[in-house]
Formats: sequence, C-alpha cells, structure tokens
Amino acid sequence: MKRLFLFFLLLTLLLCCSCQAQQDAAARVDALVQQFMKEEPVPALTVAVEVDDHLVYSRAFGLADIENDVKATPETLIRTGSIAKPISAVAAMTLAEAGKLDLDAPVQKYCPAFPQKQWTVTTRQVLGHIAGIRHYKEGEMDSTRHYDDMSGGFTIFANDPLLFEPGTKYQYSTYGYTVIGCVIEGASGEKFADYLNQHVLQAAGMTHTLVDDRWKIIAHRARPYSKKDFKIINAGFMDSSYKVPGGGLVTTSEDLVRFEMALADGKLLKPATRDAMWTSLKLKDGKVTNYGLGFSVQETNGQKVIGHSGSQQGCSTAMLEVPNRKIAVAVMANIDDVPTPALTREILKVYQ
Repeated sequence: MKRLFLFFLLLTLLLCCSCQAQQDAAARVDALVQQFMKEEPVPALTVAVEVDDHLVYSRAFGLADIENDVKATPETLIRTGSIAKPISAVAAMTLAEAGKLDLDAPVQKYCPAFPQKQWTVTTRQVLGHIAGIRHYKEGEMDSTRHYDDMSGGFTIFANDPLLFEPGTKYQYSTYGYTVIGCVIEGASGEKFADYLNQHVLQAAGMTHTLVDDRWKIIAHRARPYSKKDFKIINAGFMDSSYKVPGGGLVTTSEDLVRFEMALADGKLLKPATRDAMWTSLKLKDGKVTNYGLGFSVQETNGQKVIGHSGSQQGCSTAMLEVPNRKIAVAVMANIDDVPTPALTREILKVYQ
C-alpha cells in the first residue's frame, strides 16, 4: 500500500513538473511574440507548436482584419506563400510511391504543356530547384489575371529558355512548382486541388487548408497587408492561380504543424521516401544545395532541421521541424516582409 501511494505521489509530481514546464515555455513564447510585434508592424500573428504529437502551444495575436476590428484566432487562415511547395512536393511523392510518377523521367511525360527545352528536365530536378527554370521577373508577383487550369500560368514563363543545364546550379523557382502541379495532374488523372486534398490534406488532418481563390468567400480568411514606411497598408490585389502549387494556399499554423508531424510519423509517406525529401540534393560538381525535395535542409548543433518559409503579398510564414526530437513549429503573419523565420527559430529553441 505504501509503495502504491509513493508511485501515485511520484506520478503527480511528474505531471505537475510537466505542466509547469509547459506553462513556462508558453510564457517565453508569448514574450518572444510580443517583442516581435513591437519591433515589426504586424496586424496578426499565429503560432503553433507540436511536441511528441501533442499540440502544446497554439495562440493568435492581433487583428485578422484591421478595418473591421476582427481579432485573429488559431482558426484564422493566412496565405502560406512558398510553404505551399513542401505540401505539393509530398503530393508528388505519393505518386512516386504508387509507381505513377517516375521522378527521373522528362517532365513532358506527365506535363506535355511544358515545352521541350535545350536540356532534359526531370521532376526530381524541378522539386529541388536545380532544373534551370527561372523565378519571377519584376512585377510578375503582382499578377491579377485568373487562370482556370494549372497550365494557364505557363504563358508567363514556359517559353523562356532554361537558365542553365539542369543539375549544375541551384535556382529557386516558384514557376517550377507550377510545372510540378501539372505533373501531378498528368500522373494522377485528377485536378491538382482534388488530388492534394485527398492524398495529403485529409491524410494529415489539415482541415483548414484551401486554395487561396480570391474570388471565393472563404470563412476566417485574414485580410492581406503590406507595410510602407513602417506603417501597415492594404496589400495590392494578387491572384495566385498562376502558382497554386508553389504559393497559392491559405492555412493555419495548427495545420502546418499537423503536416510536419504527419510526415514525420509516416502518415503521408514511407520513411525512406520522407528521408529522401529531407536530404539535400547535390549538384554535378558535388556541392550540396541545402534543399531536398520541397524542403530546406540545415543542421544545427548536430541535429537536422527541416522546414520552409514563405513571403508574398499579405503574408510572411515559416515552419521548422527537428525530426529526431519530434518538435514542429509554425508561425504565420498576414503581412509581407517581416522576419518570421527568425522568430520561428527562437521559438524552436524554447522547446529544444
């Protein structure tokens, strides 16, 4: 009886210590966010943290809509920016696992709308930004034209020559991921959004992730803002239909950490496939790119840290994960050009 009493006493003490540690960590994150919002003109900011498959922190700060005084909540939808890329990359890899997509075949096998180039371009190279497809030219990010199909956006960039022989250099390219969307449609026989929803979003429990269709009414979508002379202004109108796979989704911070953990837990891909995505590609001269298949890949204090960031009109976003510690952090702001990756790294340190 005495041993049983001591066991429950010890268990109670451990639970109390754990609760106190979580409260202390949350207070530190609150302080980091408040300091960040003092230093940057941020209308709304959301933060989510998962540790060992448990959501240990999820809070929203500020206003999702300044003009109507609408407070942000954890359900506030903010543009992902380029965080759409790893989500789309996972969709492509589910097709590779199913034997429907050969990553090393020419992209035209699945996406004939993309013109033949002076060199062969493969899906693997496009996923890793080593295909030579160009990025934005000045003013192109402000596109207001709406495209009803994935290859519609090809009119902007697809007829331009490759910048270099694939595999010889690293050149980040959002347009490359429009090609990935076309490849996914060709390999699956489904619309990109439908395939993504069924094979990634539903599987990961991402119930608040949608295509950022500027013409639809989407509940809880935050208004997008920009800054000028340290003052908040409305962001310019932008229709992201030309780049949905590379930067055309809206989501929540909670959904992003769900995505990170679902991938880590093998709910979306086999461990070997996932690990390949989290391994930096190498150029033909042997140099590493610090980018795998849809994910940035870094090492900090001997630990692999994977993630992505995003920035476009009306958003600054970042997510990071330490796989061997099972810690995932996501930060989203509804304003462009604020350093959310730096804040994400500081929050990650709290839980490491």
